[in-house]
Amino acid sequence: MTGLEIYKLLPRTNCGDCGVPTCLAFAMKLAQKRAELSECPHASEEAKTVLGAASEPPMQTLKIGFGANAFEIGGETEMFRHEKTFYHQTAIAVQLRDTDDPKVIGSKVREVEEYVLERVGERLQVDALCVSNVSGSRERFLKAVEAAAANTSKALILDCSDVETVKVARGILNGKKPIIHPGKTGIDPFVEMVVEDGAGLVVSSESVQDMAVTVENITKRGLKNLVLNLNSDGASDRLQNSTTLRRAAVRKGFKTFGFPQAWFLDSGDDVEILADAVLGMCKYTSLLIIPSFSKELMLTLLTLRQNIFTDPQKPIQVDPKLYAVGEPKPDSPVFVTTNFSLTYFIVSGEIENAGTSGWLLVPDCEGMSVLTAWAAGKFSADKIGKFAKEIGLEERVKTRDIILPGYVASISGDLEEAMPNWKVIVGPQEAADLDPFLKHYLKR
Repeated sequence: MTGLEIYKLLPRTNCGDCGVPTCLAFAMKLAQKRAELSECPHASEEAKTVLGAASEPPMQTLKIGFGANAFEIGGETEMFRHEKTFYHQTAIAVQLRDTDDPKVIGSKVREVEEYVLERVGERLQVDALCVSNVSGSRERFLKAVEAAAANTSKALILDCSDVETVKVARGILNGKKPIIHPGKTGIDPFVEMVVEDGAGLVVSSESVQDMAVTVENITKRGLKNLVLNLNSDGASDRLQNSTTLRRAAVRKGFKTFGFPQAWFLDSGDDVEILADAVLGMCKYTSLLIIPSFSKELMLTLLTLRQNIFTDPQKPIQVDPKLYAVGEPKPDSPVFVTTNFSLTYFIVSGEIENAGTSGWLLVPDCEGMSVLTAWAAGKFSADKIGKFAKEIGLEERVKTRDIILPGYVASISGDLEEAMPNWKVIVGPQEAADLDPFLKHYLKR
């Protein structure tokens, strides 16, 4: 149904009790599968009958973790990002084995905790830890859970096939709900346990048919906090199975498969792990469990993940203002660029790498890169001059040189007219060439 057709079935009071300002806006969200009819407390019985399950998103959203480290997976509505967008990035968990000494486990956890990558203004880090009962020993597993819980505030996944052991382990976590992975067999006792408190449950099956039967039986018991793990032999099978589940949920509306997916990757060297992880991240995996941790591996995965799950319709941008790079003085050089995050951080980084402090003037260009903003009329001489005046640039610095990106050298004359007390210096086209340019410029 279209948004307008759904709107006709809503109360049309614009009360806002659903969290959306107007009934029309809420109807549009329903049509896009980004909301559920249950969010409207005033929906009529007719609307519930007509819309009902048809208004539900094709994939459930599952919240994992607690506090500041909580995150969501699932909730996707598309097969491909360019069709609209992806909403929740793939979560990355690092596996811990209870065959290791608890002190070693604690050390590994702290290493993961301390690893934070800063890139274009965002903090990138591992999302969760998975404690696996490899030894088969209840005592060793519980000690491993204790060691992990004592050293992290991240979400935990309990990978253990014994329900009684998991019950004790959950007590160690003091009410912090983990994701539970019981393995390939004996899932029924875990369903009973999880239904009581709404914790997440990983459902593993050997085939698409078995997965459908298992999930249907579980959802009939009222449990929806599920993550699907379809066991596969090799990358080719993983890709086929993952695509099958996603297509069935998103394209065909098969709600039995409308849950986020998990991949438990096998051990191997970093190259093999990385290849499998990249495949999973690109093809519909919501939760990746990595068998080992290395900074080099995580650097690649976290950077790729940021690139994939950045909404192409909403560029990452920094606030428009005058930035101090390093420890500039009033007579330090003044540079100008756009407020696209990647552009800002590259330019500011290259200024620092050149051993120079300076001022970076960043007007509002709606998060576009230099050439894109220039072509769209967002990075023009008039806009730069107006912004410089608004922030009182002349009162804040003594220099009267402003360095313009080389790609927009054509606006240098107009910029000197817009900033009559300033001399425009055309800089290099690429930020990587700022070092030799500044060495020449500062010698004048």
